[in-house]
Amino acid sequence: MDAPPFPMPVFEPGTVWLVGAGPGDPALMTLLALHAIRSADLIVYDALVDPRALEPARPGTEIVFAGKRGGRPSQRQPDISVALIDYARQGRRVARLKGGDPFVFGRGGEEALALVQAGVPFRVVPGVTAGVAGPAYAGIPLTHRGANASVAFVTGHGVDGGTPHSADWSALARLAEVLVFYMPLGQLDEIARRLIEGGRSAAEPAALIASATLPAQRVVVTTLADAAADAARAALAPPVLLVVGEVVRLSRSLDWLGVAPR
Repeated sequence: MDAPPFPMPVFEPGTVWLVGAGPGDPALMTLLALHAIRSADLIVYDALVDPRALEPARPGTEIVFAGKRGGRPSQRQPDISVALIDYARQGRRVARLKGGDPFVFGRGGEEALALVQAGVPFRVVPGVTAGVAGPAYAGIPLTHRGANASVAFVTGHGVDGGTPHSADWSALARLAEVLVFYMPLGQLDEIARRLIEGGRSAAEPAALIASATLPAQRVVVTTLADAAADAARAALAPPVLLVVGEVVRLSRSLDWLGVAPR
């Protein structure tokens, strides 16, 4: 394997690196993420990590799946955190590979706190989050002069599976000109209702981006009010992003990948 073009930090035995694998396409991983994968003794990876991201691992590296998907049997987050601690205490170099960025709706903060409480050294390796890369691959700039001066990233579901209770929907509707929702598919009707009640136009442009940055990426350009019906009509499957705002109109002109409807 080629050496990185500049010095990389040493991945010490007995440490855990919380590594962002990017939004899907492994080519969007950072050099530091690649270094972590190549150096690890053990890799614990999530469901949203493309299997190709594991290919640079050294022969003999143990690969452990710890993916979680809504509505499907999966490991509990506390169990994953305990496993990371146990692996590190065995003197292994543990790469915790997470889709997107570990600290952007990736529960990396929870795992980091567990490591701190256990006295296990760790490093965070940021990754490209889907909320930035997905719109870019759909030809949607999240900021555009004259169109918006703010962007808000919002989870599409709360702990109980419904819309997040902690979100101030009225403030979101009024203050953030562009909204990016992660994993909103099952809550599109409710999200639209709350935003429209908060003052957003039912006819505001919206885009649904499925499998962002991957060869299977699909983009449905719609309106806030029609997003749920159009998602069902297109039979979109997770992972899906929802982008709401006038910048969505630019996708027709800036669709460099050729996937947005015209």
